Amino acid sequence: MNQRQYSDAPAVDFDSAPEMQPYLAQPDAMYVGCPGKHGYLNLGFELNKEGRSILRELDRRAPLIVQQELYFDEEMPDMPCVYILSSGGPNVDGDRYVQRFTMRRGSMAFISTGAATKLAEMRRNYSGMTQEFTLEADSYLEYLPEPVIPCRHTRFICDTRIVADPSATLFYSEIYMGGRKYYKDGELFAYDVLSVCSHAERPDGEPLFREKFVIDPARVPVRRLGIMGGYDVFANVIVVTPPDKAAAVYDATEPFIDRERHLAAGITRLPSGAGLLFKVLGMEPGPVKAVVREFCSRVRLAVKHRPLPPEFPWR
Repeated sequence: MNQRQYSDAPAVDFDSAPEMQPYLAQPDAMYVGCPGKHGYLNLGFELNKEGRSILRELDRRAPLIVQQELYFDEEMPDMPCVYILSSGGPNVDGDRYVQRFTMRRGSMAFISTGAATKLAEMRRNYSGMTQEFTLEADSYLEYLPEPVIPCRHTRFICDTRIVADPSATLFYSEIYMGGRKYYKDGELFAYDVLSVCSHAERPDGEPLFREKFVIDPARVPVRRLGIMGGYDVFANVIVVTPPDKAAAVYDATEPFIDRERHLAAGITRLPSGAGLLFKVLGMEPGPVKAVVREFCSRVRLAVKHRPLPPEFPWR
């Protein structure tokens, strides 16, 4: 593994986004993107001479931390598993993050986070992150981070770019809680704005799809039917995969509304034959995560003919 701890991280600038216009003032303490507030992570996976998938390249800047790959997946013991950690605590105003993941031809990997990502209360600026996933031919990546928890007056914006070969598969999930549900008198949907955009293209630049949602609870109440309704947790899952694999997963997945468990899930096809979009609503993160993992297992069975192992009891 090639490891470089000091690099020039790319700039992250969302100041031109309309939803961020009210939050451009410099923080009172550490300025935007100063050392310790500009995290950078670049992970590159490839096959070694023996045909085993390994973490070949690791480039990071604090507060983001990745140490080394592990091989603990009993169903796919040759797949490296990596956890992203942070030494800086919750995201605060002025934080900027860049994450890049590259899957070389035929490689595979599982990536998650060590804990939930908390977005702290922000007073003057916002927290922004860009992500880029590049998947070469026949590569396979599962990206299942722990939930994101936005606190009161959080302002967060994220842009995720996916570049995928037609034969590659990406399982990308994100889970957003409504806030610190059991904090004092409750803090559900008390954040200022969450802006999340995901878009994909082929290596030759052919666009596949683009999805963006901007949640501004003060301007548009989220308890409306068709938004969150009576649910508190939202999971968004993007599966970029070949059409035959997408068709198999789609046919095996039933949308549902379970009023006893307070869960709901739906599935649709992405445009351009890119794959699938799967969404889950719930009241608590645990049951929502379980539905996401069950869906991930279905995808893995279709692509790799192996199920997802049970989650560790401490996760």
